[in-house]
Amino acid sequence: MIAEHVRDLAATAVIFGFFASSWFGWAQEAPPRRWRGFLAAGSITSILTAIAGGLLTWRHWNDGTAFDEDTSRAFGIVVAIEFGAAALGSVLLAVRRRSDLISVWIAFVVGVHLFPVAALIGYPMIHVVAALITVASLVAIPIARARKLTVSAVVGAPTGLILLAGALFSVISAAVTGS
Repeated sequence: MIAEHVRDLAATAVIFGFFASSWFGWAQEAPPRRWRGFLAAGSITSILTAIAGGLLTWRHWNDGTAFDEDTSRAFGIVVAIEFGAAALGSVLLAVRRRSDLISVWIAFVVGVHLFPVAALIGYPMIHVVAALITVASLVAIPIARARKLTVSAVVGAPTGLILLAGALFSVISAAVTGS
């Protein structure tokens, strides 16, 4: 379930930790009052995990990585497609006056883009994160409507939690493998 290279594990913790804090933040747009402490704790834990991952990435910077010239190019293409799809969908939703659904669209795009990322860097755990985020995005609207909650809270909290779990798994794996 872990990546071959410690540096890639640690860098995944940085990226997932950073974006987990962003999703916990997005969920704070208008959550139920009782969620606020959980969301704040998630944001703080995510940032601390990203920092720990950053320190491990720095420590193992000269170790091996899955990224070579071809992998880097393919990764850049995947990320460019992700950003393009996220931007286009967001603009279309805004034009249609459905800005409330942008968070779900972004989560869906993030989840789907993680499948090729997992394959590119050879890190199977990212497939699990991809599947869970994709599912969270697909069920967010019906759950939000049924419970009369904001969509951003319903998609942001689980997406943040999934990314945080991936970041914690990655930073712990990097620390154990790299020691």
